[in-house]
This record gives sequence, C-alpha cells and structure tokens, in this order.
Amino acid sequence: MSILKFRDLSLGSKSLVIIELISFAGALFLAVYINTLFSFIEQTPLSSNILFIYALIFALAVQLSSLALGLYNTKLRENFRGVFRRLLMSVAIGFFIMALINPFYAEESLAIEILAVTAVIYLIFMSGFRYFILQVDFFGYSKRTVLVLGSGDRASIIEKRMRRDVDRQGFHLHGFVVMAGDAVNGIERETRITLDGSLVNYALEHNIDEIVVASDERRNNLPVDELFACKIRGIAITEILDFIERETAQIAVNLIYPSWVIYSNGFVSSNDLRNTLDWIFNAVIAILLLALTWPVMLITVILIKIEDGKSAPVFYLQERVGLDGQAFQIYKFRSMKIDAEKNGAQMASENDNRITKIGNFLRKYRIDELPQILNVLLGEMGFVGPRPERPEFVQQLIKSIPYYNERHNVKPGLTGWAQLKYPYGATQEDSLEKLKYDLYYIKHRSFLLDLLILIRTVEIVLFGKGR
Repeated sequence: MSILKFRDLSLGSKSLVIIELISFAGALFLAVYINTLFSFIEQTPLSSNILFIYALIFALAVQLSSLALGLYNTKLRENFRGVFRRLLMSVAIGFFIMALINPFYAEESLAIEILAVTAVIYLIFMSGFRYFILQVDFFGYSKRTVLVLGSGDRASIIEKRMRRDVDRQGFHLHGFVVMAGDAVNGIERETRITLDGSLVNYALEHNIDEIVVASDERRNNLPVDELFACKIRGIAITEILDFIERETAQIAVNLIYPSWVIYSNGFVSSNDLRNTLDWIFNAVIAILLLALTWPVMLITVILIKIEDGKSAPVFYLQERVGLDGQAFQIYKFRSMKIDAEKNGAQMASENDNRITKIGNFLRKYRIDELPQILNVLLGEMGFVGPRPERPEFVQQLIKSIPYYNERHNVKPGLTGWAQLKYPYGATQEDSLEKLKYDLYYIKHRSFLLDLLILIRTVEIVLFGKGR
C-alpha cells in the first residue's frame, strides 16, 4: 500500500492519518513553545509557516514508516506492546530522516534537540491514543470478524468459554459453519451457518478476517483447497487450540493432541542460560524479601506461640513434587491445627475448619508462604511457577487429568499464572482449570511474564485476594 493511494485506505485509517498529522504539528508547536518559555535550547525564532513545513515533512516521514510497518492495516494482529514497538521504530526512522534534511535549511534550521523533544511528545501522545483505540475499537483496529469452521463439541468450547462480551473484546463472532461429522448437540445459542456455496466467496462477501478450524471430524472433511485460497487472500486460518490460547491465556487441555504439542513453539524443557539467570534473579529477590520481612516473620512466630502454646511447632514441613517430579520439603508457617491431618492427607478447602484464627490471617495475606524463601535459595523453587502439589494428590491427578505431569517441566513457584487467573479451588475440576493456565505459563514463560505475575501478586497480597 502506498501513501499516495490515500483513497485506498479504510475510513478508520484515513481518520488516523489525519489525527496523526494534526498531532505532529501540535507536538512541534508545543516543543517550540516550551523552549520559548524556559529557553532550554538556543534557537532562532522561526515563522509559523516554516514550523508547519517542518511538522508536515516530519509527520509524512513518520507516516511513511508507519505505513511500511503495517500500523495503518486494520487487520494488524498485534497487542499494544507490538504496536508500541512499531510506533517507536517509525518515529525513530522519521527523526533520522529529519536529522539528514535539517542542515539544508541553513539559517532557518530547527535545533535537533527540539526535533527530539517533538518526537518524544508525539510518541507519548500516540502511544496513549493507540492504546485507547485498541481498547475501545474506535477505528475497528482491534475487533476481528471470526468465522468458526465447525459446530460440534470442539466448537462449543468457544461458546461455553467465551460467553460474555469481556471474553470477546478482541473479536466479533460471525457464526459457526456446520461441517460433516460434527456432533449434533454442539452449538446451542450461537448462529449456525450451512454453506451452500464456496467458503472463499462467503468469507470475502462477509469481510471475514479469521477462520477458526474447530470441526469434530478432520479426516477428509476439511476443505483444504478452500482454506488455502482464503489464506492467500489475507484471511488468517487458526487452529482452535491456538485461538483459545490467544484469547483466554490458557491451553484447552481437553482438546490437546500430541502432534499439536510437537509442532508448537514453546514447551522448552531445558535452557541452561535461562535456568542460571532465573536462579540469580530469584536469589536476589529472596535476599531482599528476607531483609524486608524478617520483622513480620518474627511477629508471626510470637502470635503462633501465643495461640497454640510455647511448645507448639511454628513451622510446617510438607513433601511436595518439584522439577522433573522430584520430591522436596516445603517450608511454611503452620496455619492449621496440630492434628489437622490425623485422618490422612486432604486438600485444604475454603473456610476449612482446621485452620486456626491466626492461620486465617496468615493465609489471607500469604504470610504463611514466607519461609519458602529458603526453598528459593536452595534452588528447589522459584518465585513464579506452578504451585507444587503433594505426591499423594499428584499421583491421582496424573491418572485422571491428561498432560498433568507436564507442569513439572519447570520449577514450582510461590505464585503463578494460575493463581492470578483462577480463584481458590480444591477439587479435581479446579486442578484441571489451573493446569490450563500452568501449561500456558510453561509455553510462554519469559522474564517479562514473570515480572508481570510478581507485580500483580503484590495486589493480591496487599488486598488479601485469594490463596
């Protein structure tokens, strides 16, 4: 697409181009005005016409770069971080072009520092504006029109899991195409579509942006040639597992098949450099946390002794399953009665009557987890990862939940993606739901994701949300 073919741009793209032109002119005049007030930079006064020419050239340079980087493409499938990277690069290219052109204006040249300030002001404003239009779909940049190929059991996962508007912030669901071999009782409330003609023609006529393949019977039933034709016409073709993973930040365990795991990116089981950096990162945080929380830990010891007596144990050691299925002893402040497991091991439940009065407070604010700093320093746990379970429960869950053992491919953690995304639960169904988030974390784990989880955990601790 060329900037000269302005008529070929969508209405939303045209509006965005005009807004960005005005924004750039405003950013330049603001930079000059600020400098006039405070005289930070030595600059010969320039006429409004010259400033407007600068703004126009700079803006066009940035917009050409934005166009090349796909920022005016309504089918751009990027989150805000991806959009910001492209926006930053386009502004940097525009600034570089202006830095080359600027000396040719001789006496009427604009100080390079003012151009830099203009670029920063523009970047801040447009980043905020782009974030806004992604959130509210003001120009149609975030909503994709999705057609689901299938109307049976697999497709019904979308209907059941994404019922609310908040679940469909990123897309508009056009309907479900009935395919041969689909279960009759699949889709109940959504639009079922019976195609009489070509899938390609239907997709183009209804401006479909993405087709999600979700048919129950895939062998010899998929219209491969038609899907290929849709693909080369710019319509995204997505497998239902990838679609659910992208939209819900979890992996649908009940839909997984081995070949999907084999061909998927992620699920890296060993990376020595990352593991070493992880341990250093966790150890540094553990030492800092210990330095900050030792008074809280001392008060906790005193309170437990006051409630249960001087001879009562303060710490609770429990065997848990860690990396590669290896057992280790986890350290916690005791939050339950001394005889809490006289009848054998059992999962803690919400409002469990075995929890002491002090224990309720400790568990609400996760103070009982603080001794696990020692597990982190020993390298048995990290701050972020799947929560470690007891061997008795793990054996049961591996038998009943597919792929449950895959969560042991990474170190367990004090907090994790599942703890943020799923409320407290103690049933097998809850374990299945948490596994969906754990597998998503294992596949996508990175330093930035770990940092995000740690930051969001602060909110949970401060406001006592969940366990």
